[in-house]
Amino acid sequence: MDIKRPPKPWYKKYLIHIIAGTGLAAIIIYTIVLIILPSRRSVSQERLRIAEVKESAFTEFVEAEGIIHPIMTIQLNALESGFVQRIACEEGAMLRQGDTILVLGNPDLLRSIDEERAQWEKNRRNLHEQEIQMEQKSIDLRMQALEQQYQIGLLERKLTQSREEFSMGIKSRAELDIVEAENEHLHNKLLLQMQSLKQDSAATILRREMIVADREAAHRKLLASQQRTSGLVVRAPCDGQLGHLNLIIGQQVSAGSKVGDLKIMNEYKVSTQLSEYYVERIFAGLPAAIVQKEDTFGLRISRVVPEVKERKFAVDLLFNDSIPQNIRLGKSYRVKVELGQPEQAVVIPRGDFYQKNSGEWIFRIDEGTNIARRVPIEIGRQNPEQFEVISGLKPGDRVIVSGYDRIGNAEEVIIEQ
Repeated sequence: MDIKRPPKPWYKKYLIHIIAGTGLAAIIIYTIVLIILPSRRSVSQERLRIAEVKESAFTEFVEAEGIIHPIMTIQLNALESGFVQRIACEEGAMLRQGDTILVLGNPDLLRSIDEERAQWEKNRRNLHEQEIQMEQKSIDLRMQALEQQYQIGLLERKLTQSREEFSMGIKSRAELDIVEAENEHLHNKLLLQMQSLKQDSAATILRREMIVADREAAHRKLLASQQRTSGLVVRAPCDGQLGHLNLIIGQQVSAGSKVGDLKIMNEYKVSTQLSEYYVERIFAGLPAAIVQKEDTFGLRISRVVPEVKERKFAVDLLFNDSIPQNIRLGKSYRVKVELGQPEQAVVIPRGDFYQKNSGEWIFRIDEGTNIARRVPIEIGRQNPEQFEVISGLKPGDRVIVSGYDRIGNAEEVIIEQ
């Protein structure tokens, strides 16, 4: 006997379709919810850097690496050519003014000096002989004049006697004329001799002056030649530290060539390079500082090289007062160069949010909650430590400044304690 089975419920026939439709509807609803509601992400507080927005003094400055250099470096050159005979100091030695650094040898120079000394001795003897000859000539002229005066005296007495004899009729007129003519001749001859003696005296004086001048010139030449030997010794022109002495014994050195340098160590300068972006804002006298642990050492810009190379330009700075105790040549320090006077501004610390969105927005934490939401902001000036906030935040707000690589594209952040 057949038993009539009750009919199956209608929904069992469409169970698969109902389940599929329900799942599809759930997916659609979930998608709509995700679109309508902001995306969230939970991040541990330890992975984020949270800072408070403050109103404080803002100083625009730029940081760069500065290298310690001596205030001045003097190049040492060889005044004479020669081979290195002795190296008196090692590179890095502290020298006093006049200390011997290098001794050169030059046999040709010494031989030349000996030849000039021999020539000077010869010239000196020749000049001395000329002086003797001039003196002898003057003596001869004076003797001749003296002899002529004596002869004139004798002739005048003879003339007087002849005139008396003529008046007495002993001598004729012709004899008297002969004596008078002879007397006149001797007087004229004496006059010429005196003029010659006078001119010889003037010429002698002139020749003596020329001889003295020649002797002094020859002596100066000899001294200059002898002083060339001092050029074979390279000495420290002032106090300082010897550097770059790359020579060996026996090496040939030409005149005027560099043999090393001397670093003036009584003062230091800091040399750095800044971006060409600041070239119009950097000038001599601008303040700067080196911050080392708890100490701050003031600097001032002393020289700006406006030429830009590889998008940077060079700047030299001098210490105002004190210098670091452990300062060394070549040591580097972080230098802060101030670009203006401090001004009150709303500021936040630097963070990777700026690299994430160029400073267009930031996550601000709702007051009294652990939820942070995106808010648009406007960034103004900046320095290596802070950003100036022109709008979008107020003092007292708490913001996430770093950790954006863990936040991703979420619009809200739940900060897990």
